[in-house]
Amino acid sequence: MRKVIVGAMVSMDGVMQAPGGPDEDPTGGFRFGGWTASVPDTDPVFGKELGKLFGEPFELLLGRRTYEIFAAYWPDAEGGAYDAIAGTFNRTTKYVATRRGVELTWKGSVALGDATKDVARLKQKDGPVLLTQGSTELVHSLLAAGLVDEIRVFTFPVLLGKGKRLFDATSEPRAFKLTHSAVSPNGLVAATYVRDGEVKTGTVGGGQEPTPAELARREKLKREG
Repeated sequence: MRKVIVGAMVSMDGVMQAPGGPDEDPTGGFRFGGWTASVPDTDPVFGKELGKLFGEPFELLLGRRTYEIFAAYWPDAEGGAYDAIAGTFNRTTKYVATRRGVELTWKGSVALGDATKDVARLKQKDGPVLLTQGSTELVHSLLAAGLVDEIRVFTFPVLLGKGKRLFDATSEPRAFKLTHSAVSPNGLVAATYVRDGEVKTGTVGGGQEPTPAELARREKLKREG
């Protein structure tokens, strides 16, 4: 069975919109396109962790908008600064979630008409991991359907306040376990989380009987709804 891995670059407040440049995705009046430039390409941890992410066999899962951004850039990027990534992206299969239809100009592209059903079907087959990049709406759908097995997140030391976020209210509640982390001298935090069953709840410092004040507080909450 194949795994679905969400790969995401986010701000400290969880925004993942237009990390690479001002013209990537200005929808909603987003003004900070290219905010990942706060951490230089020469950052040793960023380069190492990105190399790990793309160094394992994978196939891409992309939403329509991210696909169009990638298809306009990566086919002509070999031989440039990101030659290794470009070669890997160009060779691998790209699954594109789109209900509106999109012109699949990038070699190795396959359309998915119903993202959650099609990804669930793909997971049952043998093959490399299915890796998302960007694709906020697709990621939200996968999280809501419980199809995400692992999240590899790069958190940049910047607060954006507004923009498309990695998580939303539709995400299925799940416990995750941190299996790897690294912090760069420039403030980047790279972390890997894998699914770890259901959310576990309890009372911190439990075992004590509630005080009269606590019982009164609970009754007040009930009355207030």
